[in-house]
Amino acid sequence: QVQLVESGGGLVQPGGSLRLSCTASALRLDYYVIAWFRQAPGKEREGVSYISNTSNYTYYIESVKGRFTISRDIARNTVYLEMNSLKPDDTAIYYCARTVFKTLNPARYEYWGQGTQVTVSS
Repeated sequence: QVQLVESGGGLVQPGGSLRLSCTASALRLDYYVIAWFRQAPGKEREGVSYISNTSNYTYYIESVKGRFTISRDIARNTVYLEMNSLKPDDTAIYYCARTVFKTLNPARYEYWGQGTQVTVSS
C-alpha cells in the first residue's frame, strides 16, 4: 500500500527555518512529480512547490520564491522542503503528494500524506 509520510514540522519564530521531509513506502518518489501543499485554518489547500521527475525541474509560488527550496534525495527516497525566513503567514499544515503532471492543481494529485504542522509565531 502506497503511503506518503511528512515530518519535520514544528513551532518556529519568524525568520527561522525548518526542513520538511516526505518519504514513501511502496513508491519510488523519483518516478513522479512530488509537490508540497499547505492548508491554513479556514483557507483552501494551496500548492507551494513541486519537483519534476525528469531533469529535477522545480516550481515555486511567488510568495515562497527565494525562501523555500524543494529537493530530492533518491537514495533516501525522500523529498525535502527547506523553508527559510519563515513568516507567520506560512503557518499551515503541510502535505506532500504525487502526480504525473507538472502542476499545482490539487485535483491532479493522488496519494497524499497525513500532513505536518508548521507554526510560525513569536
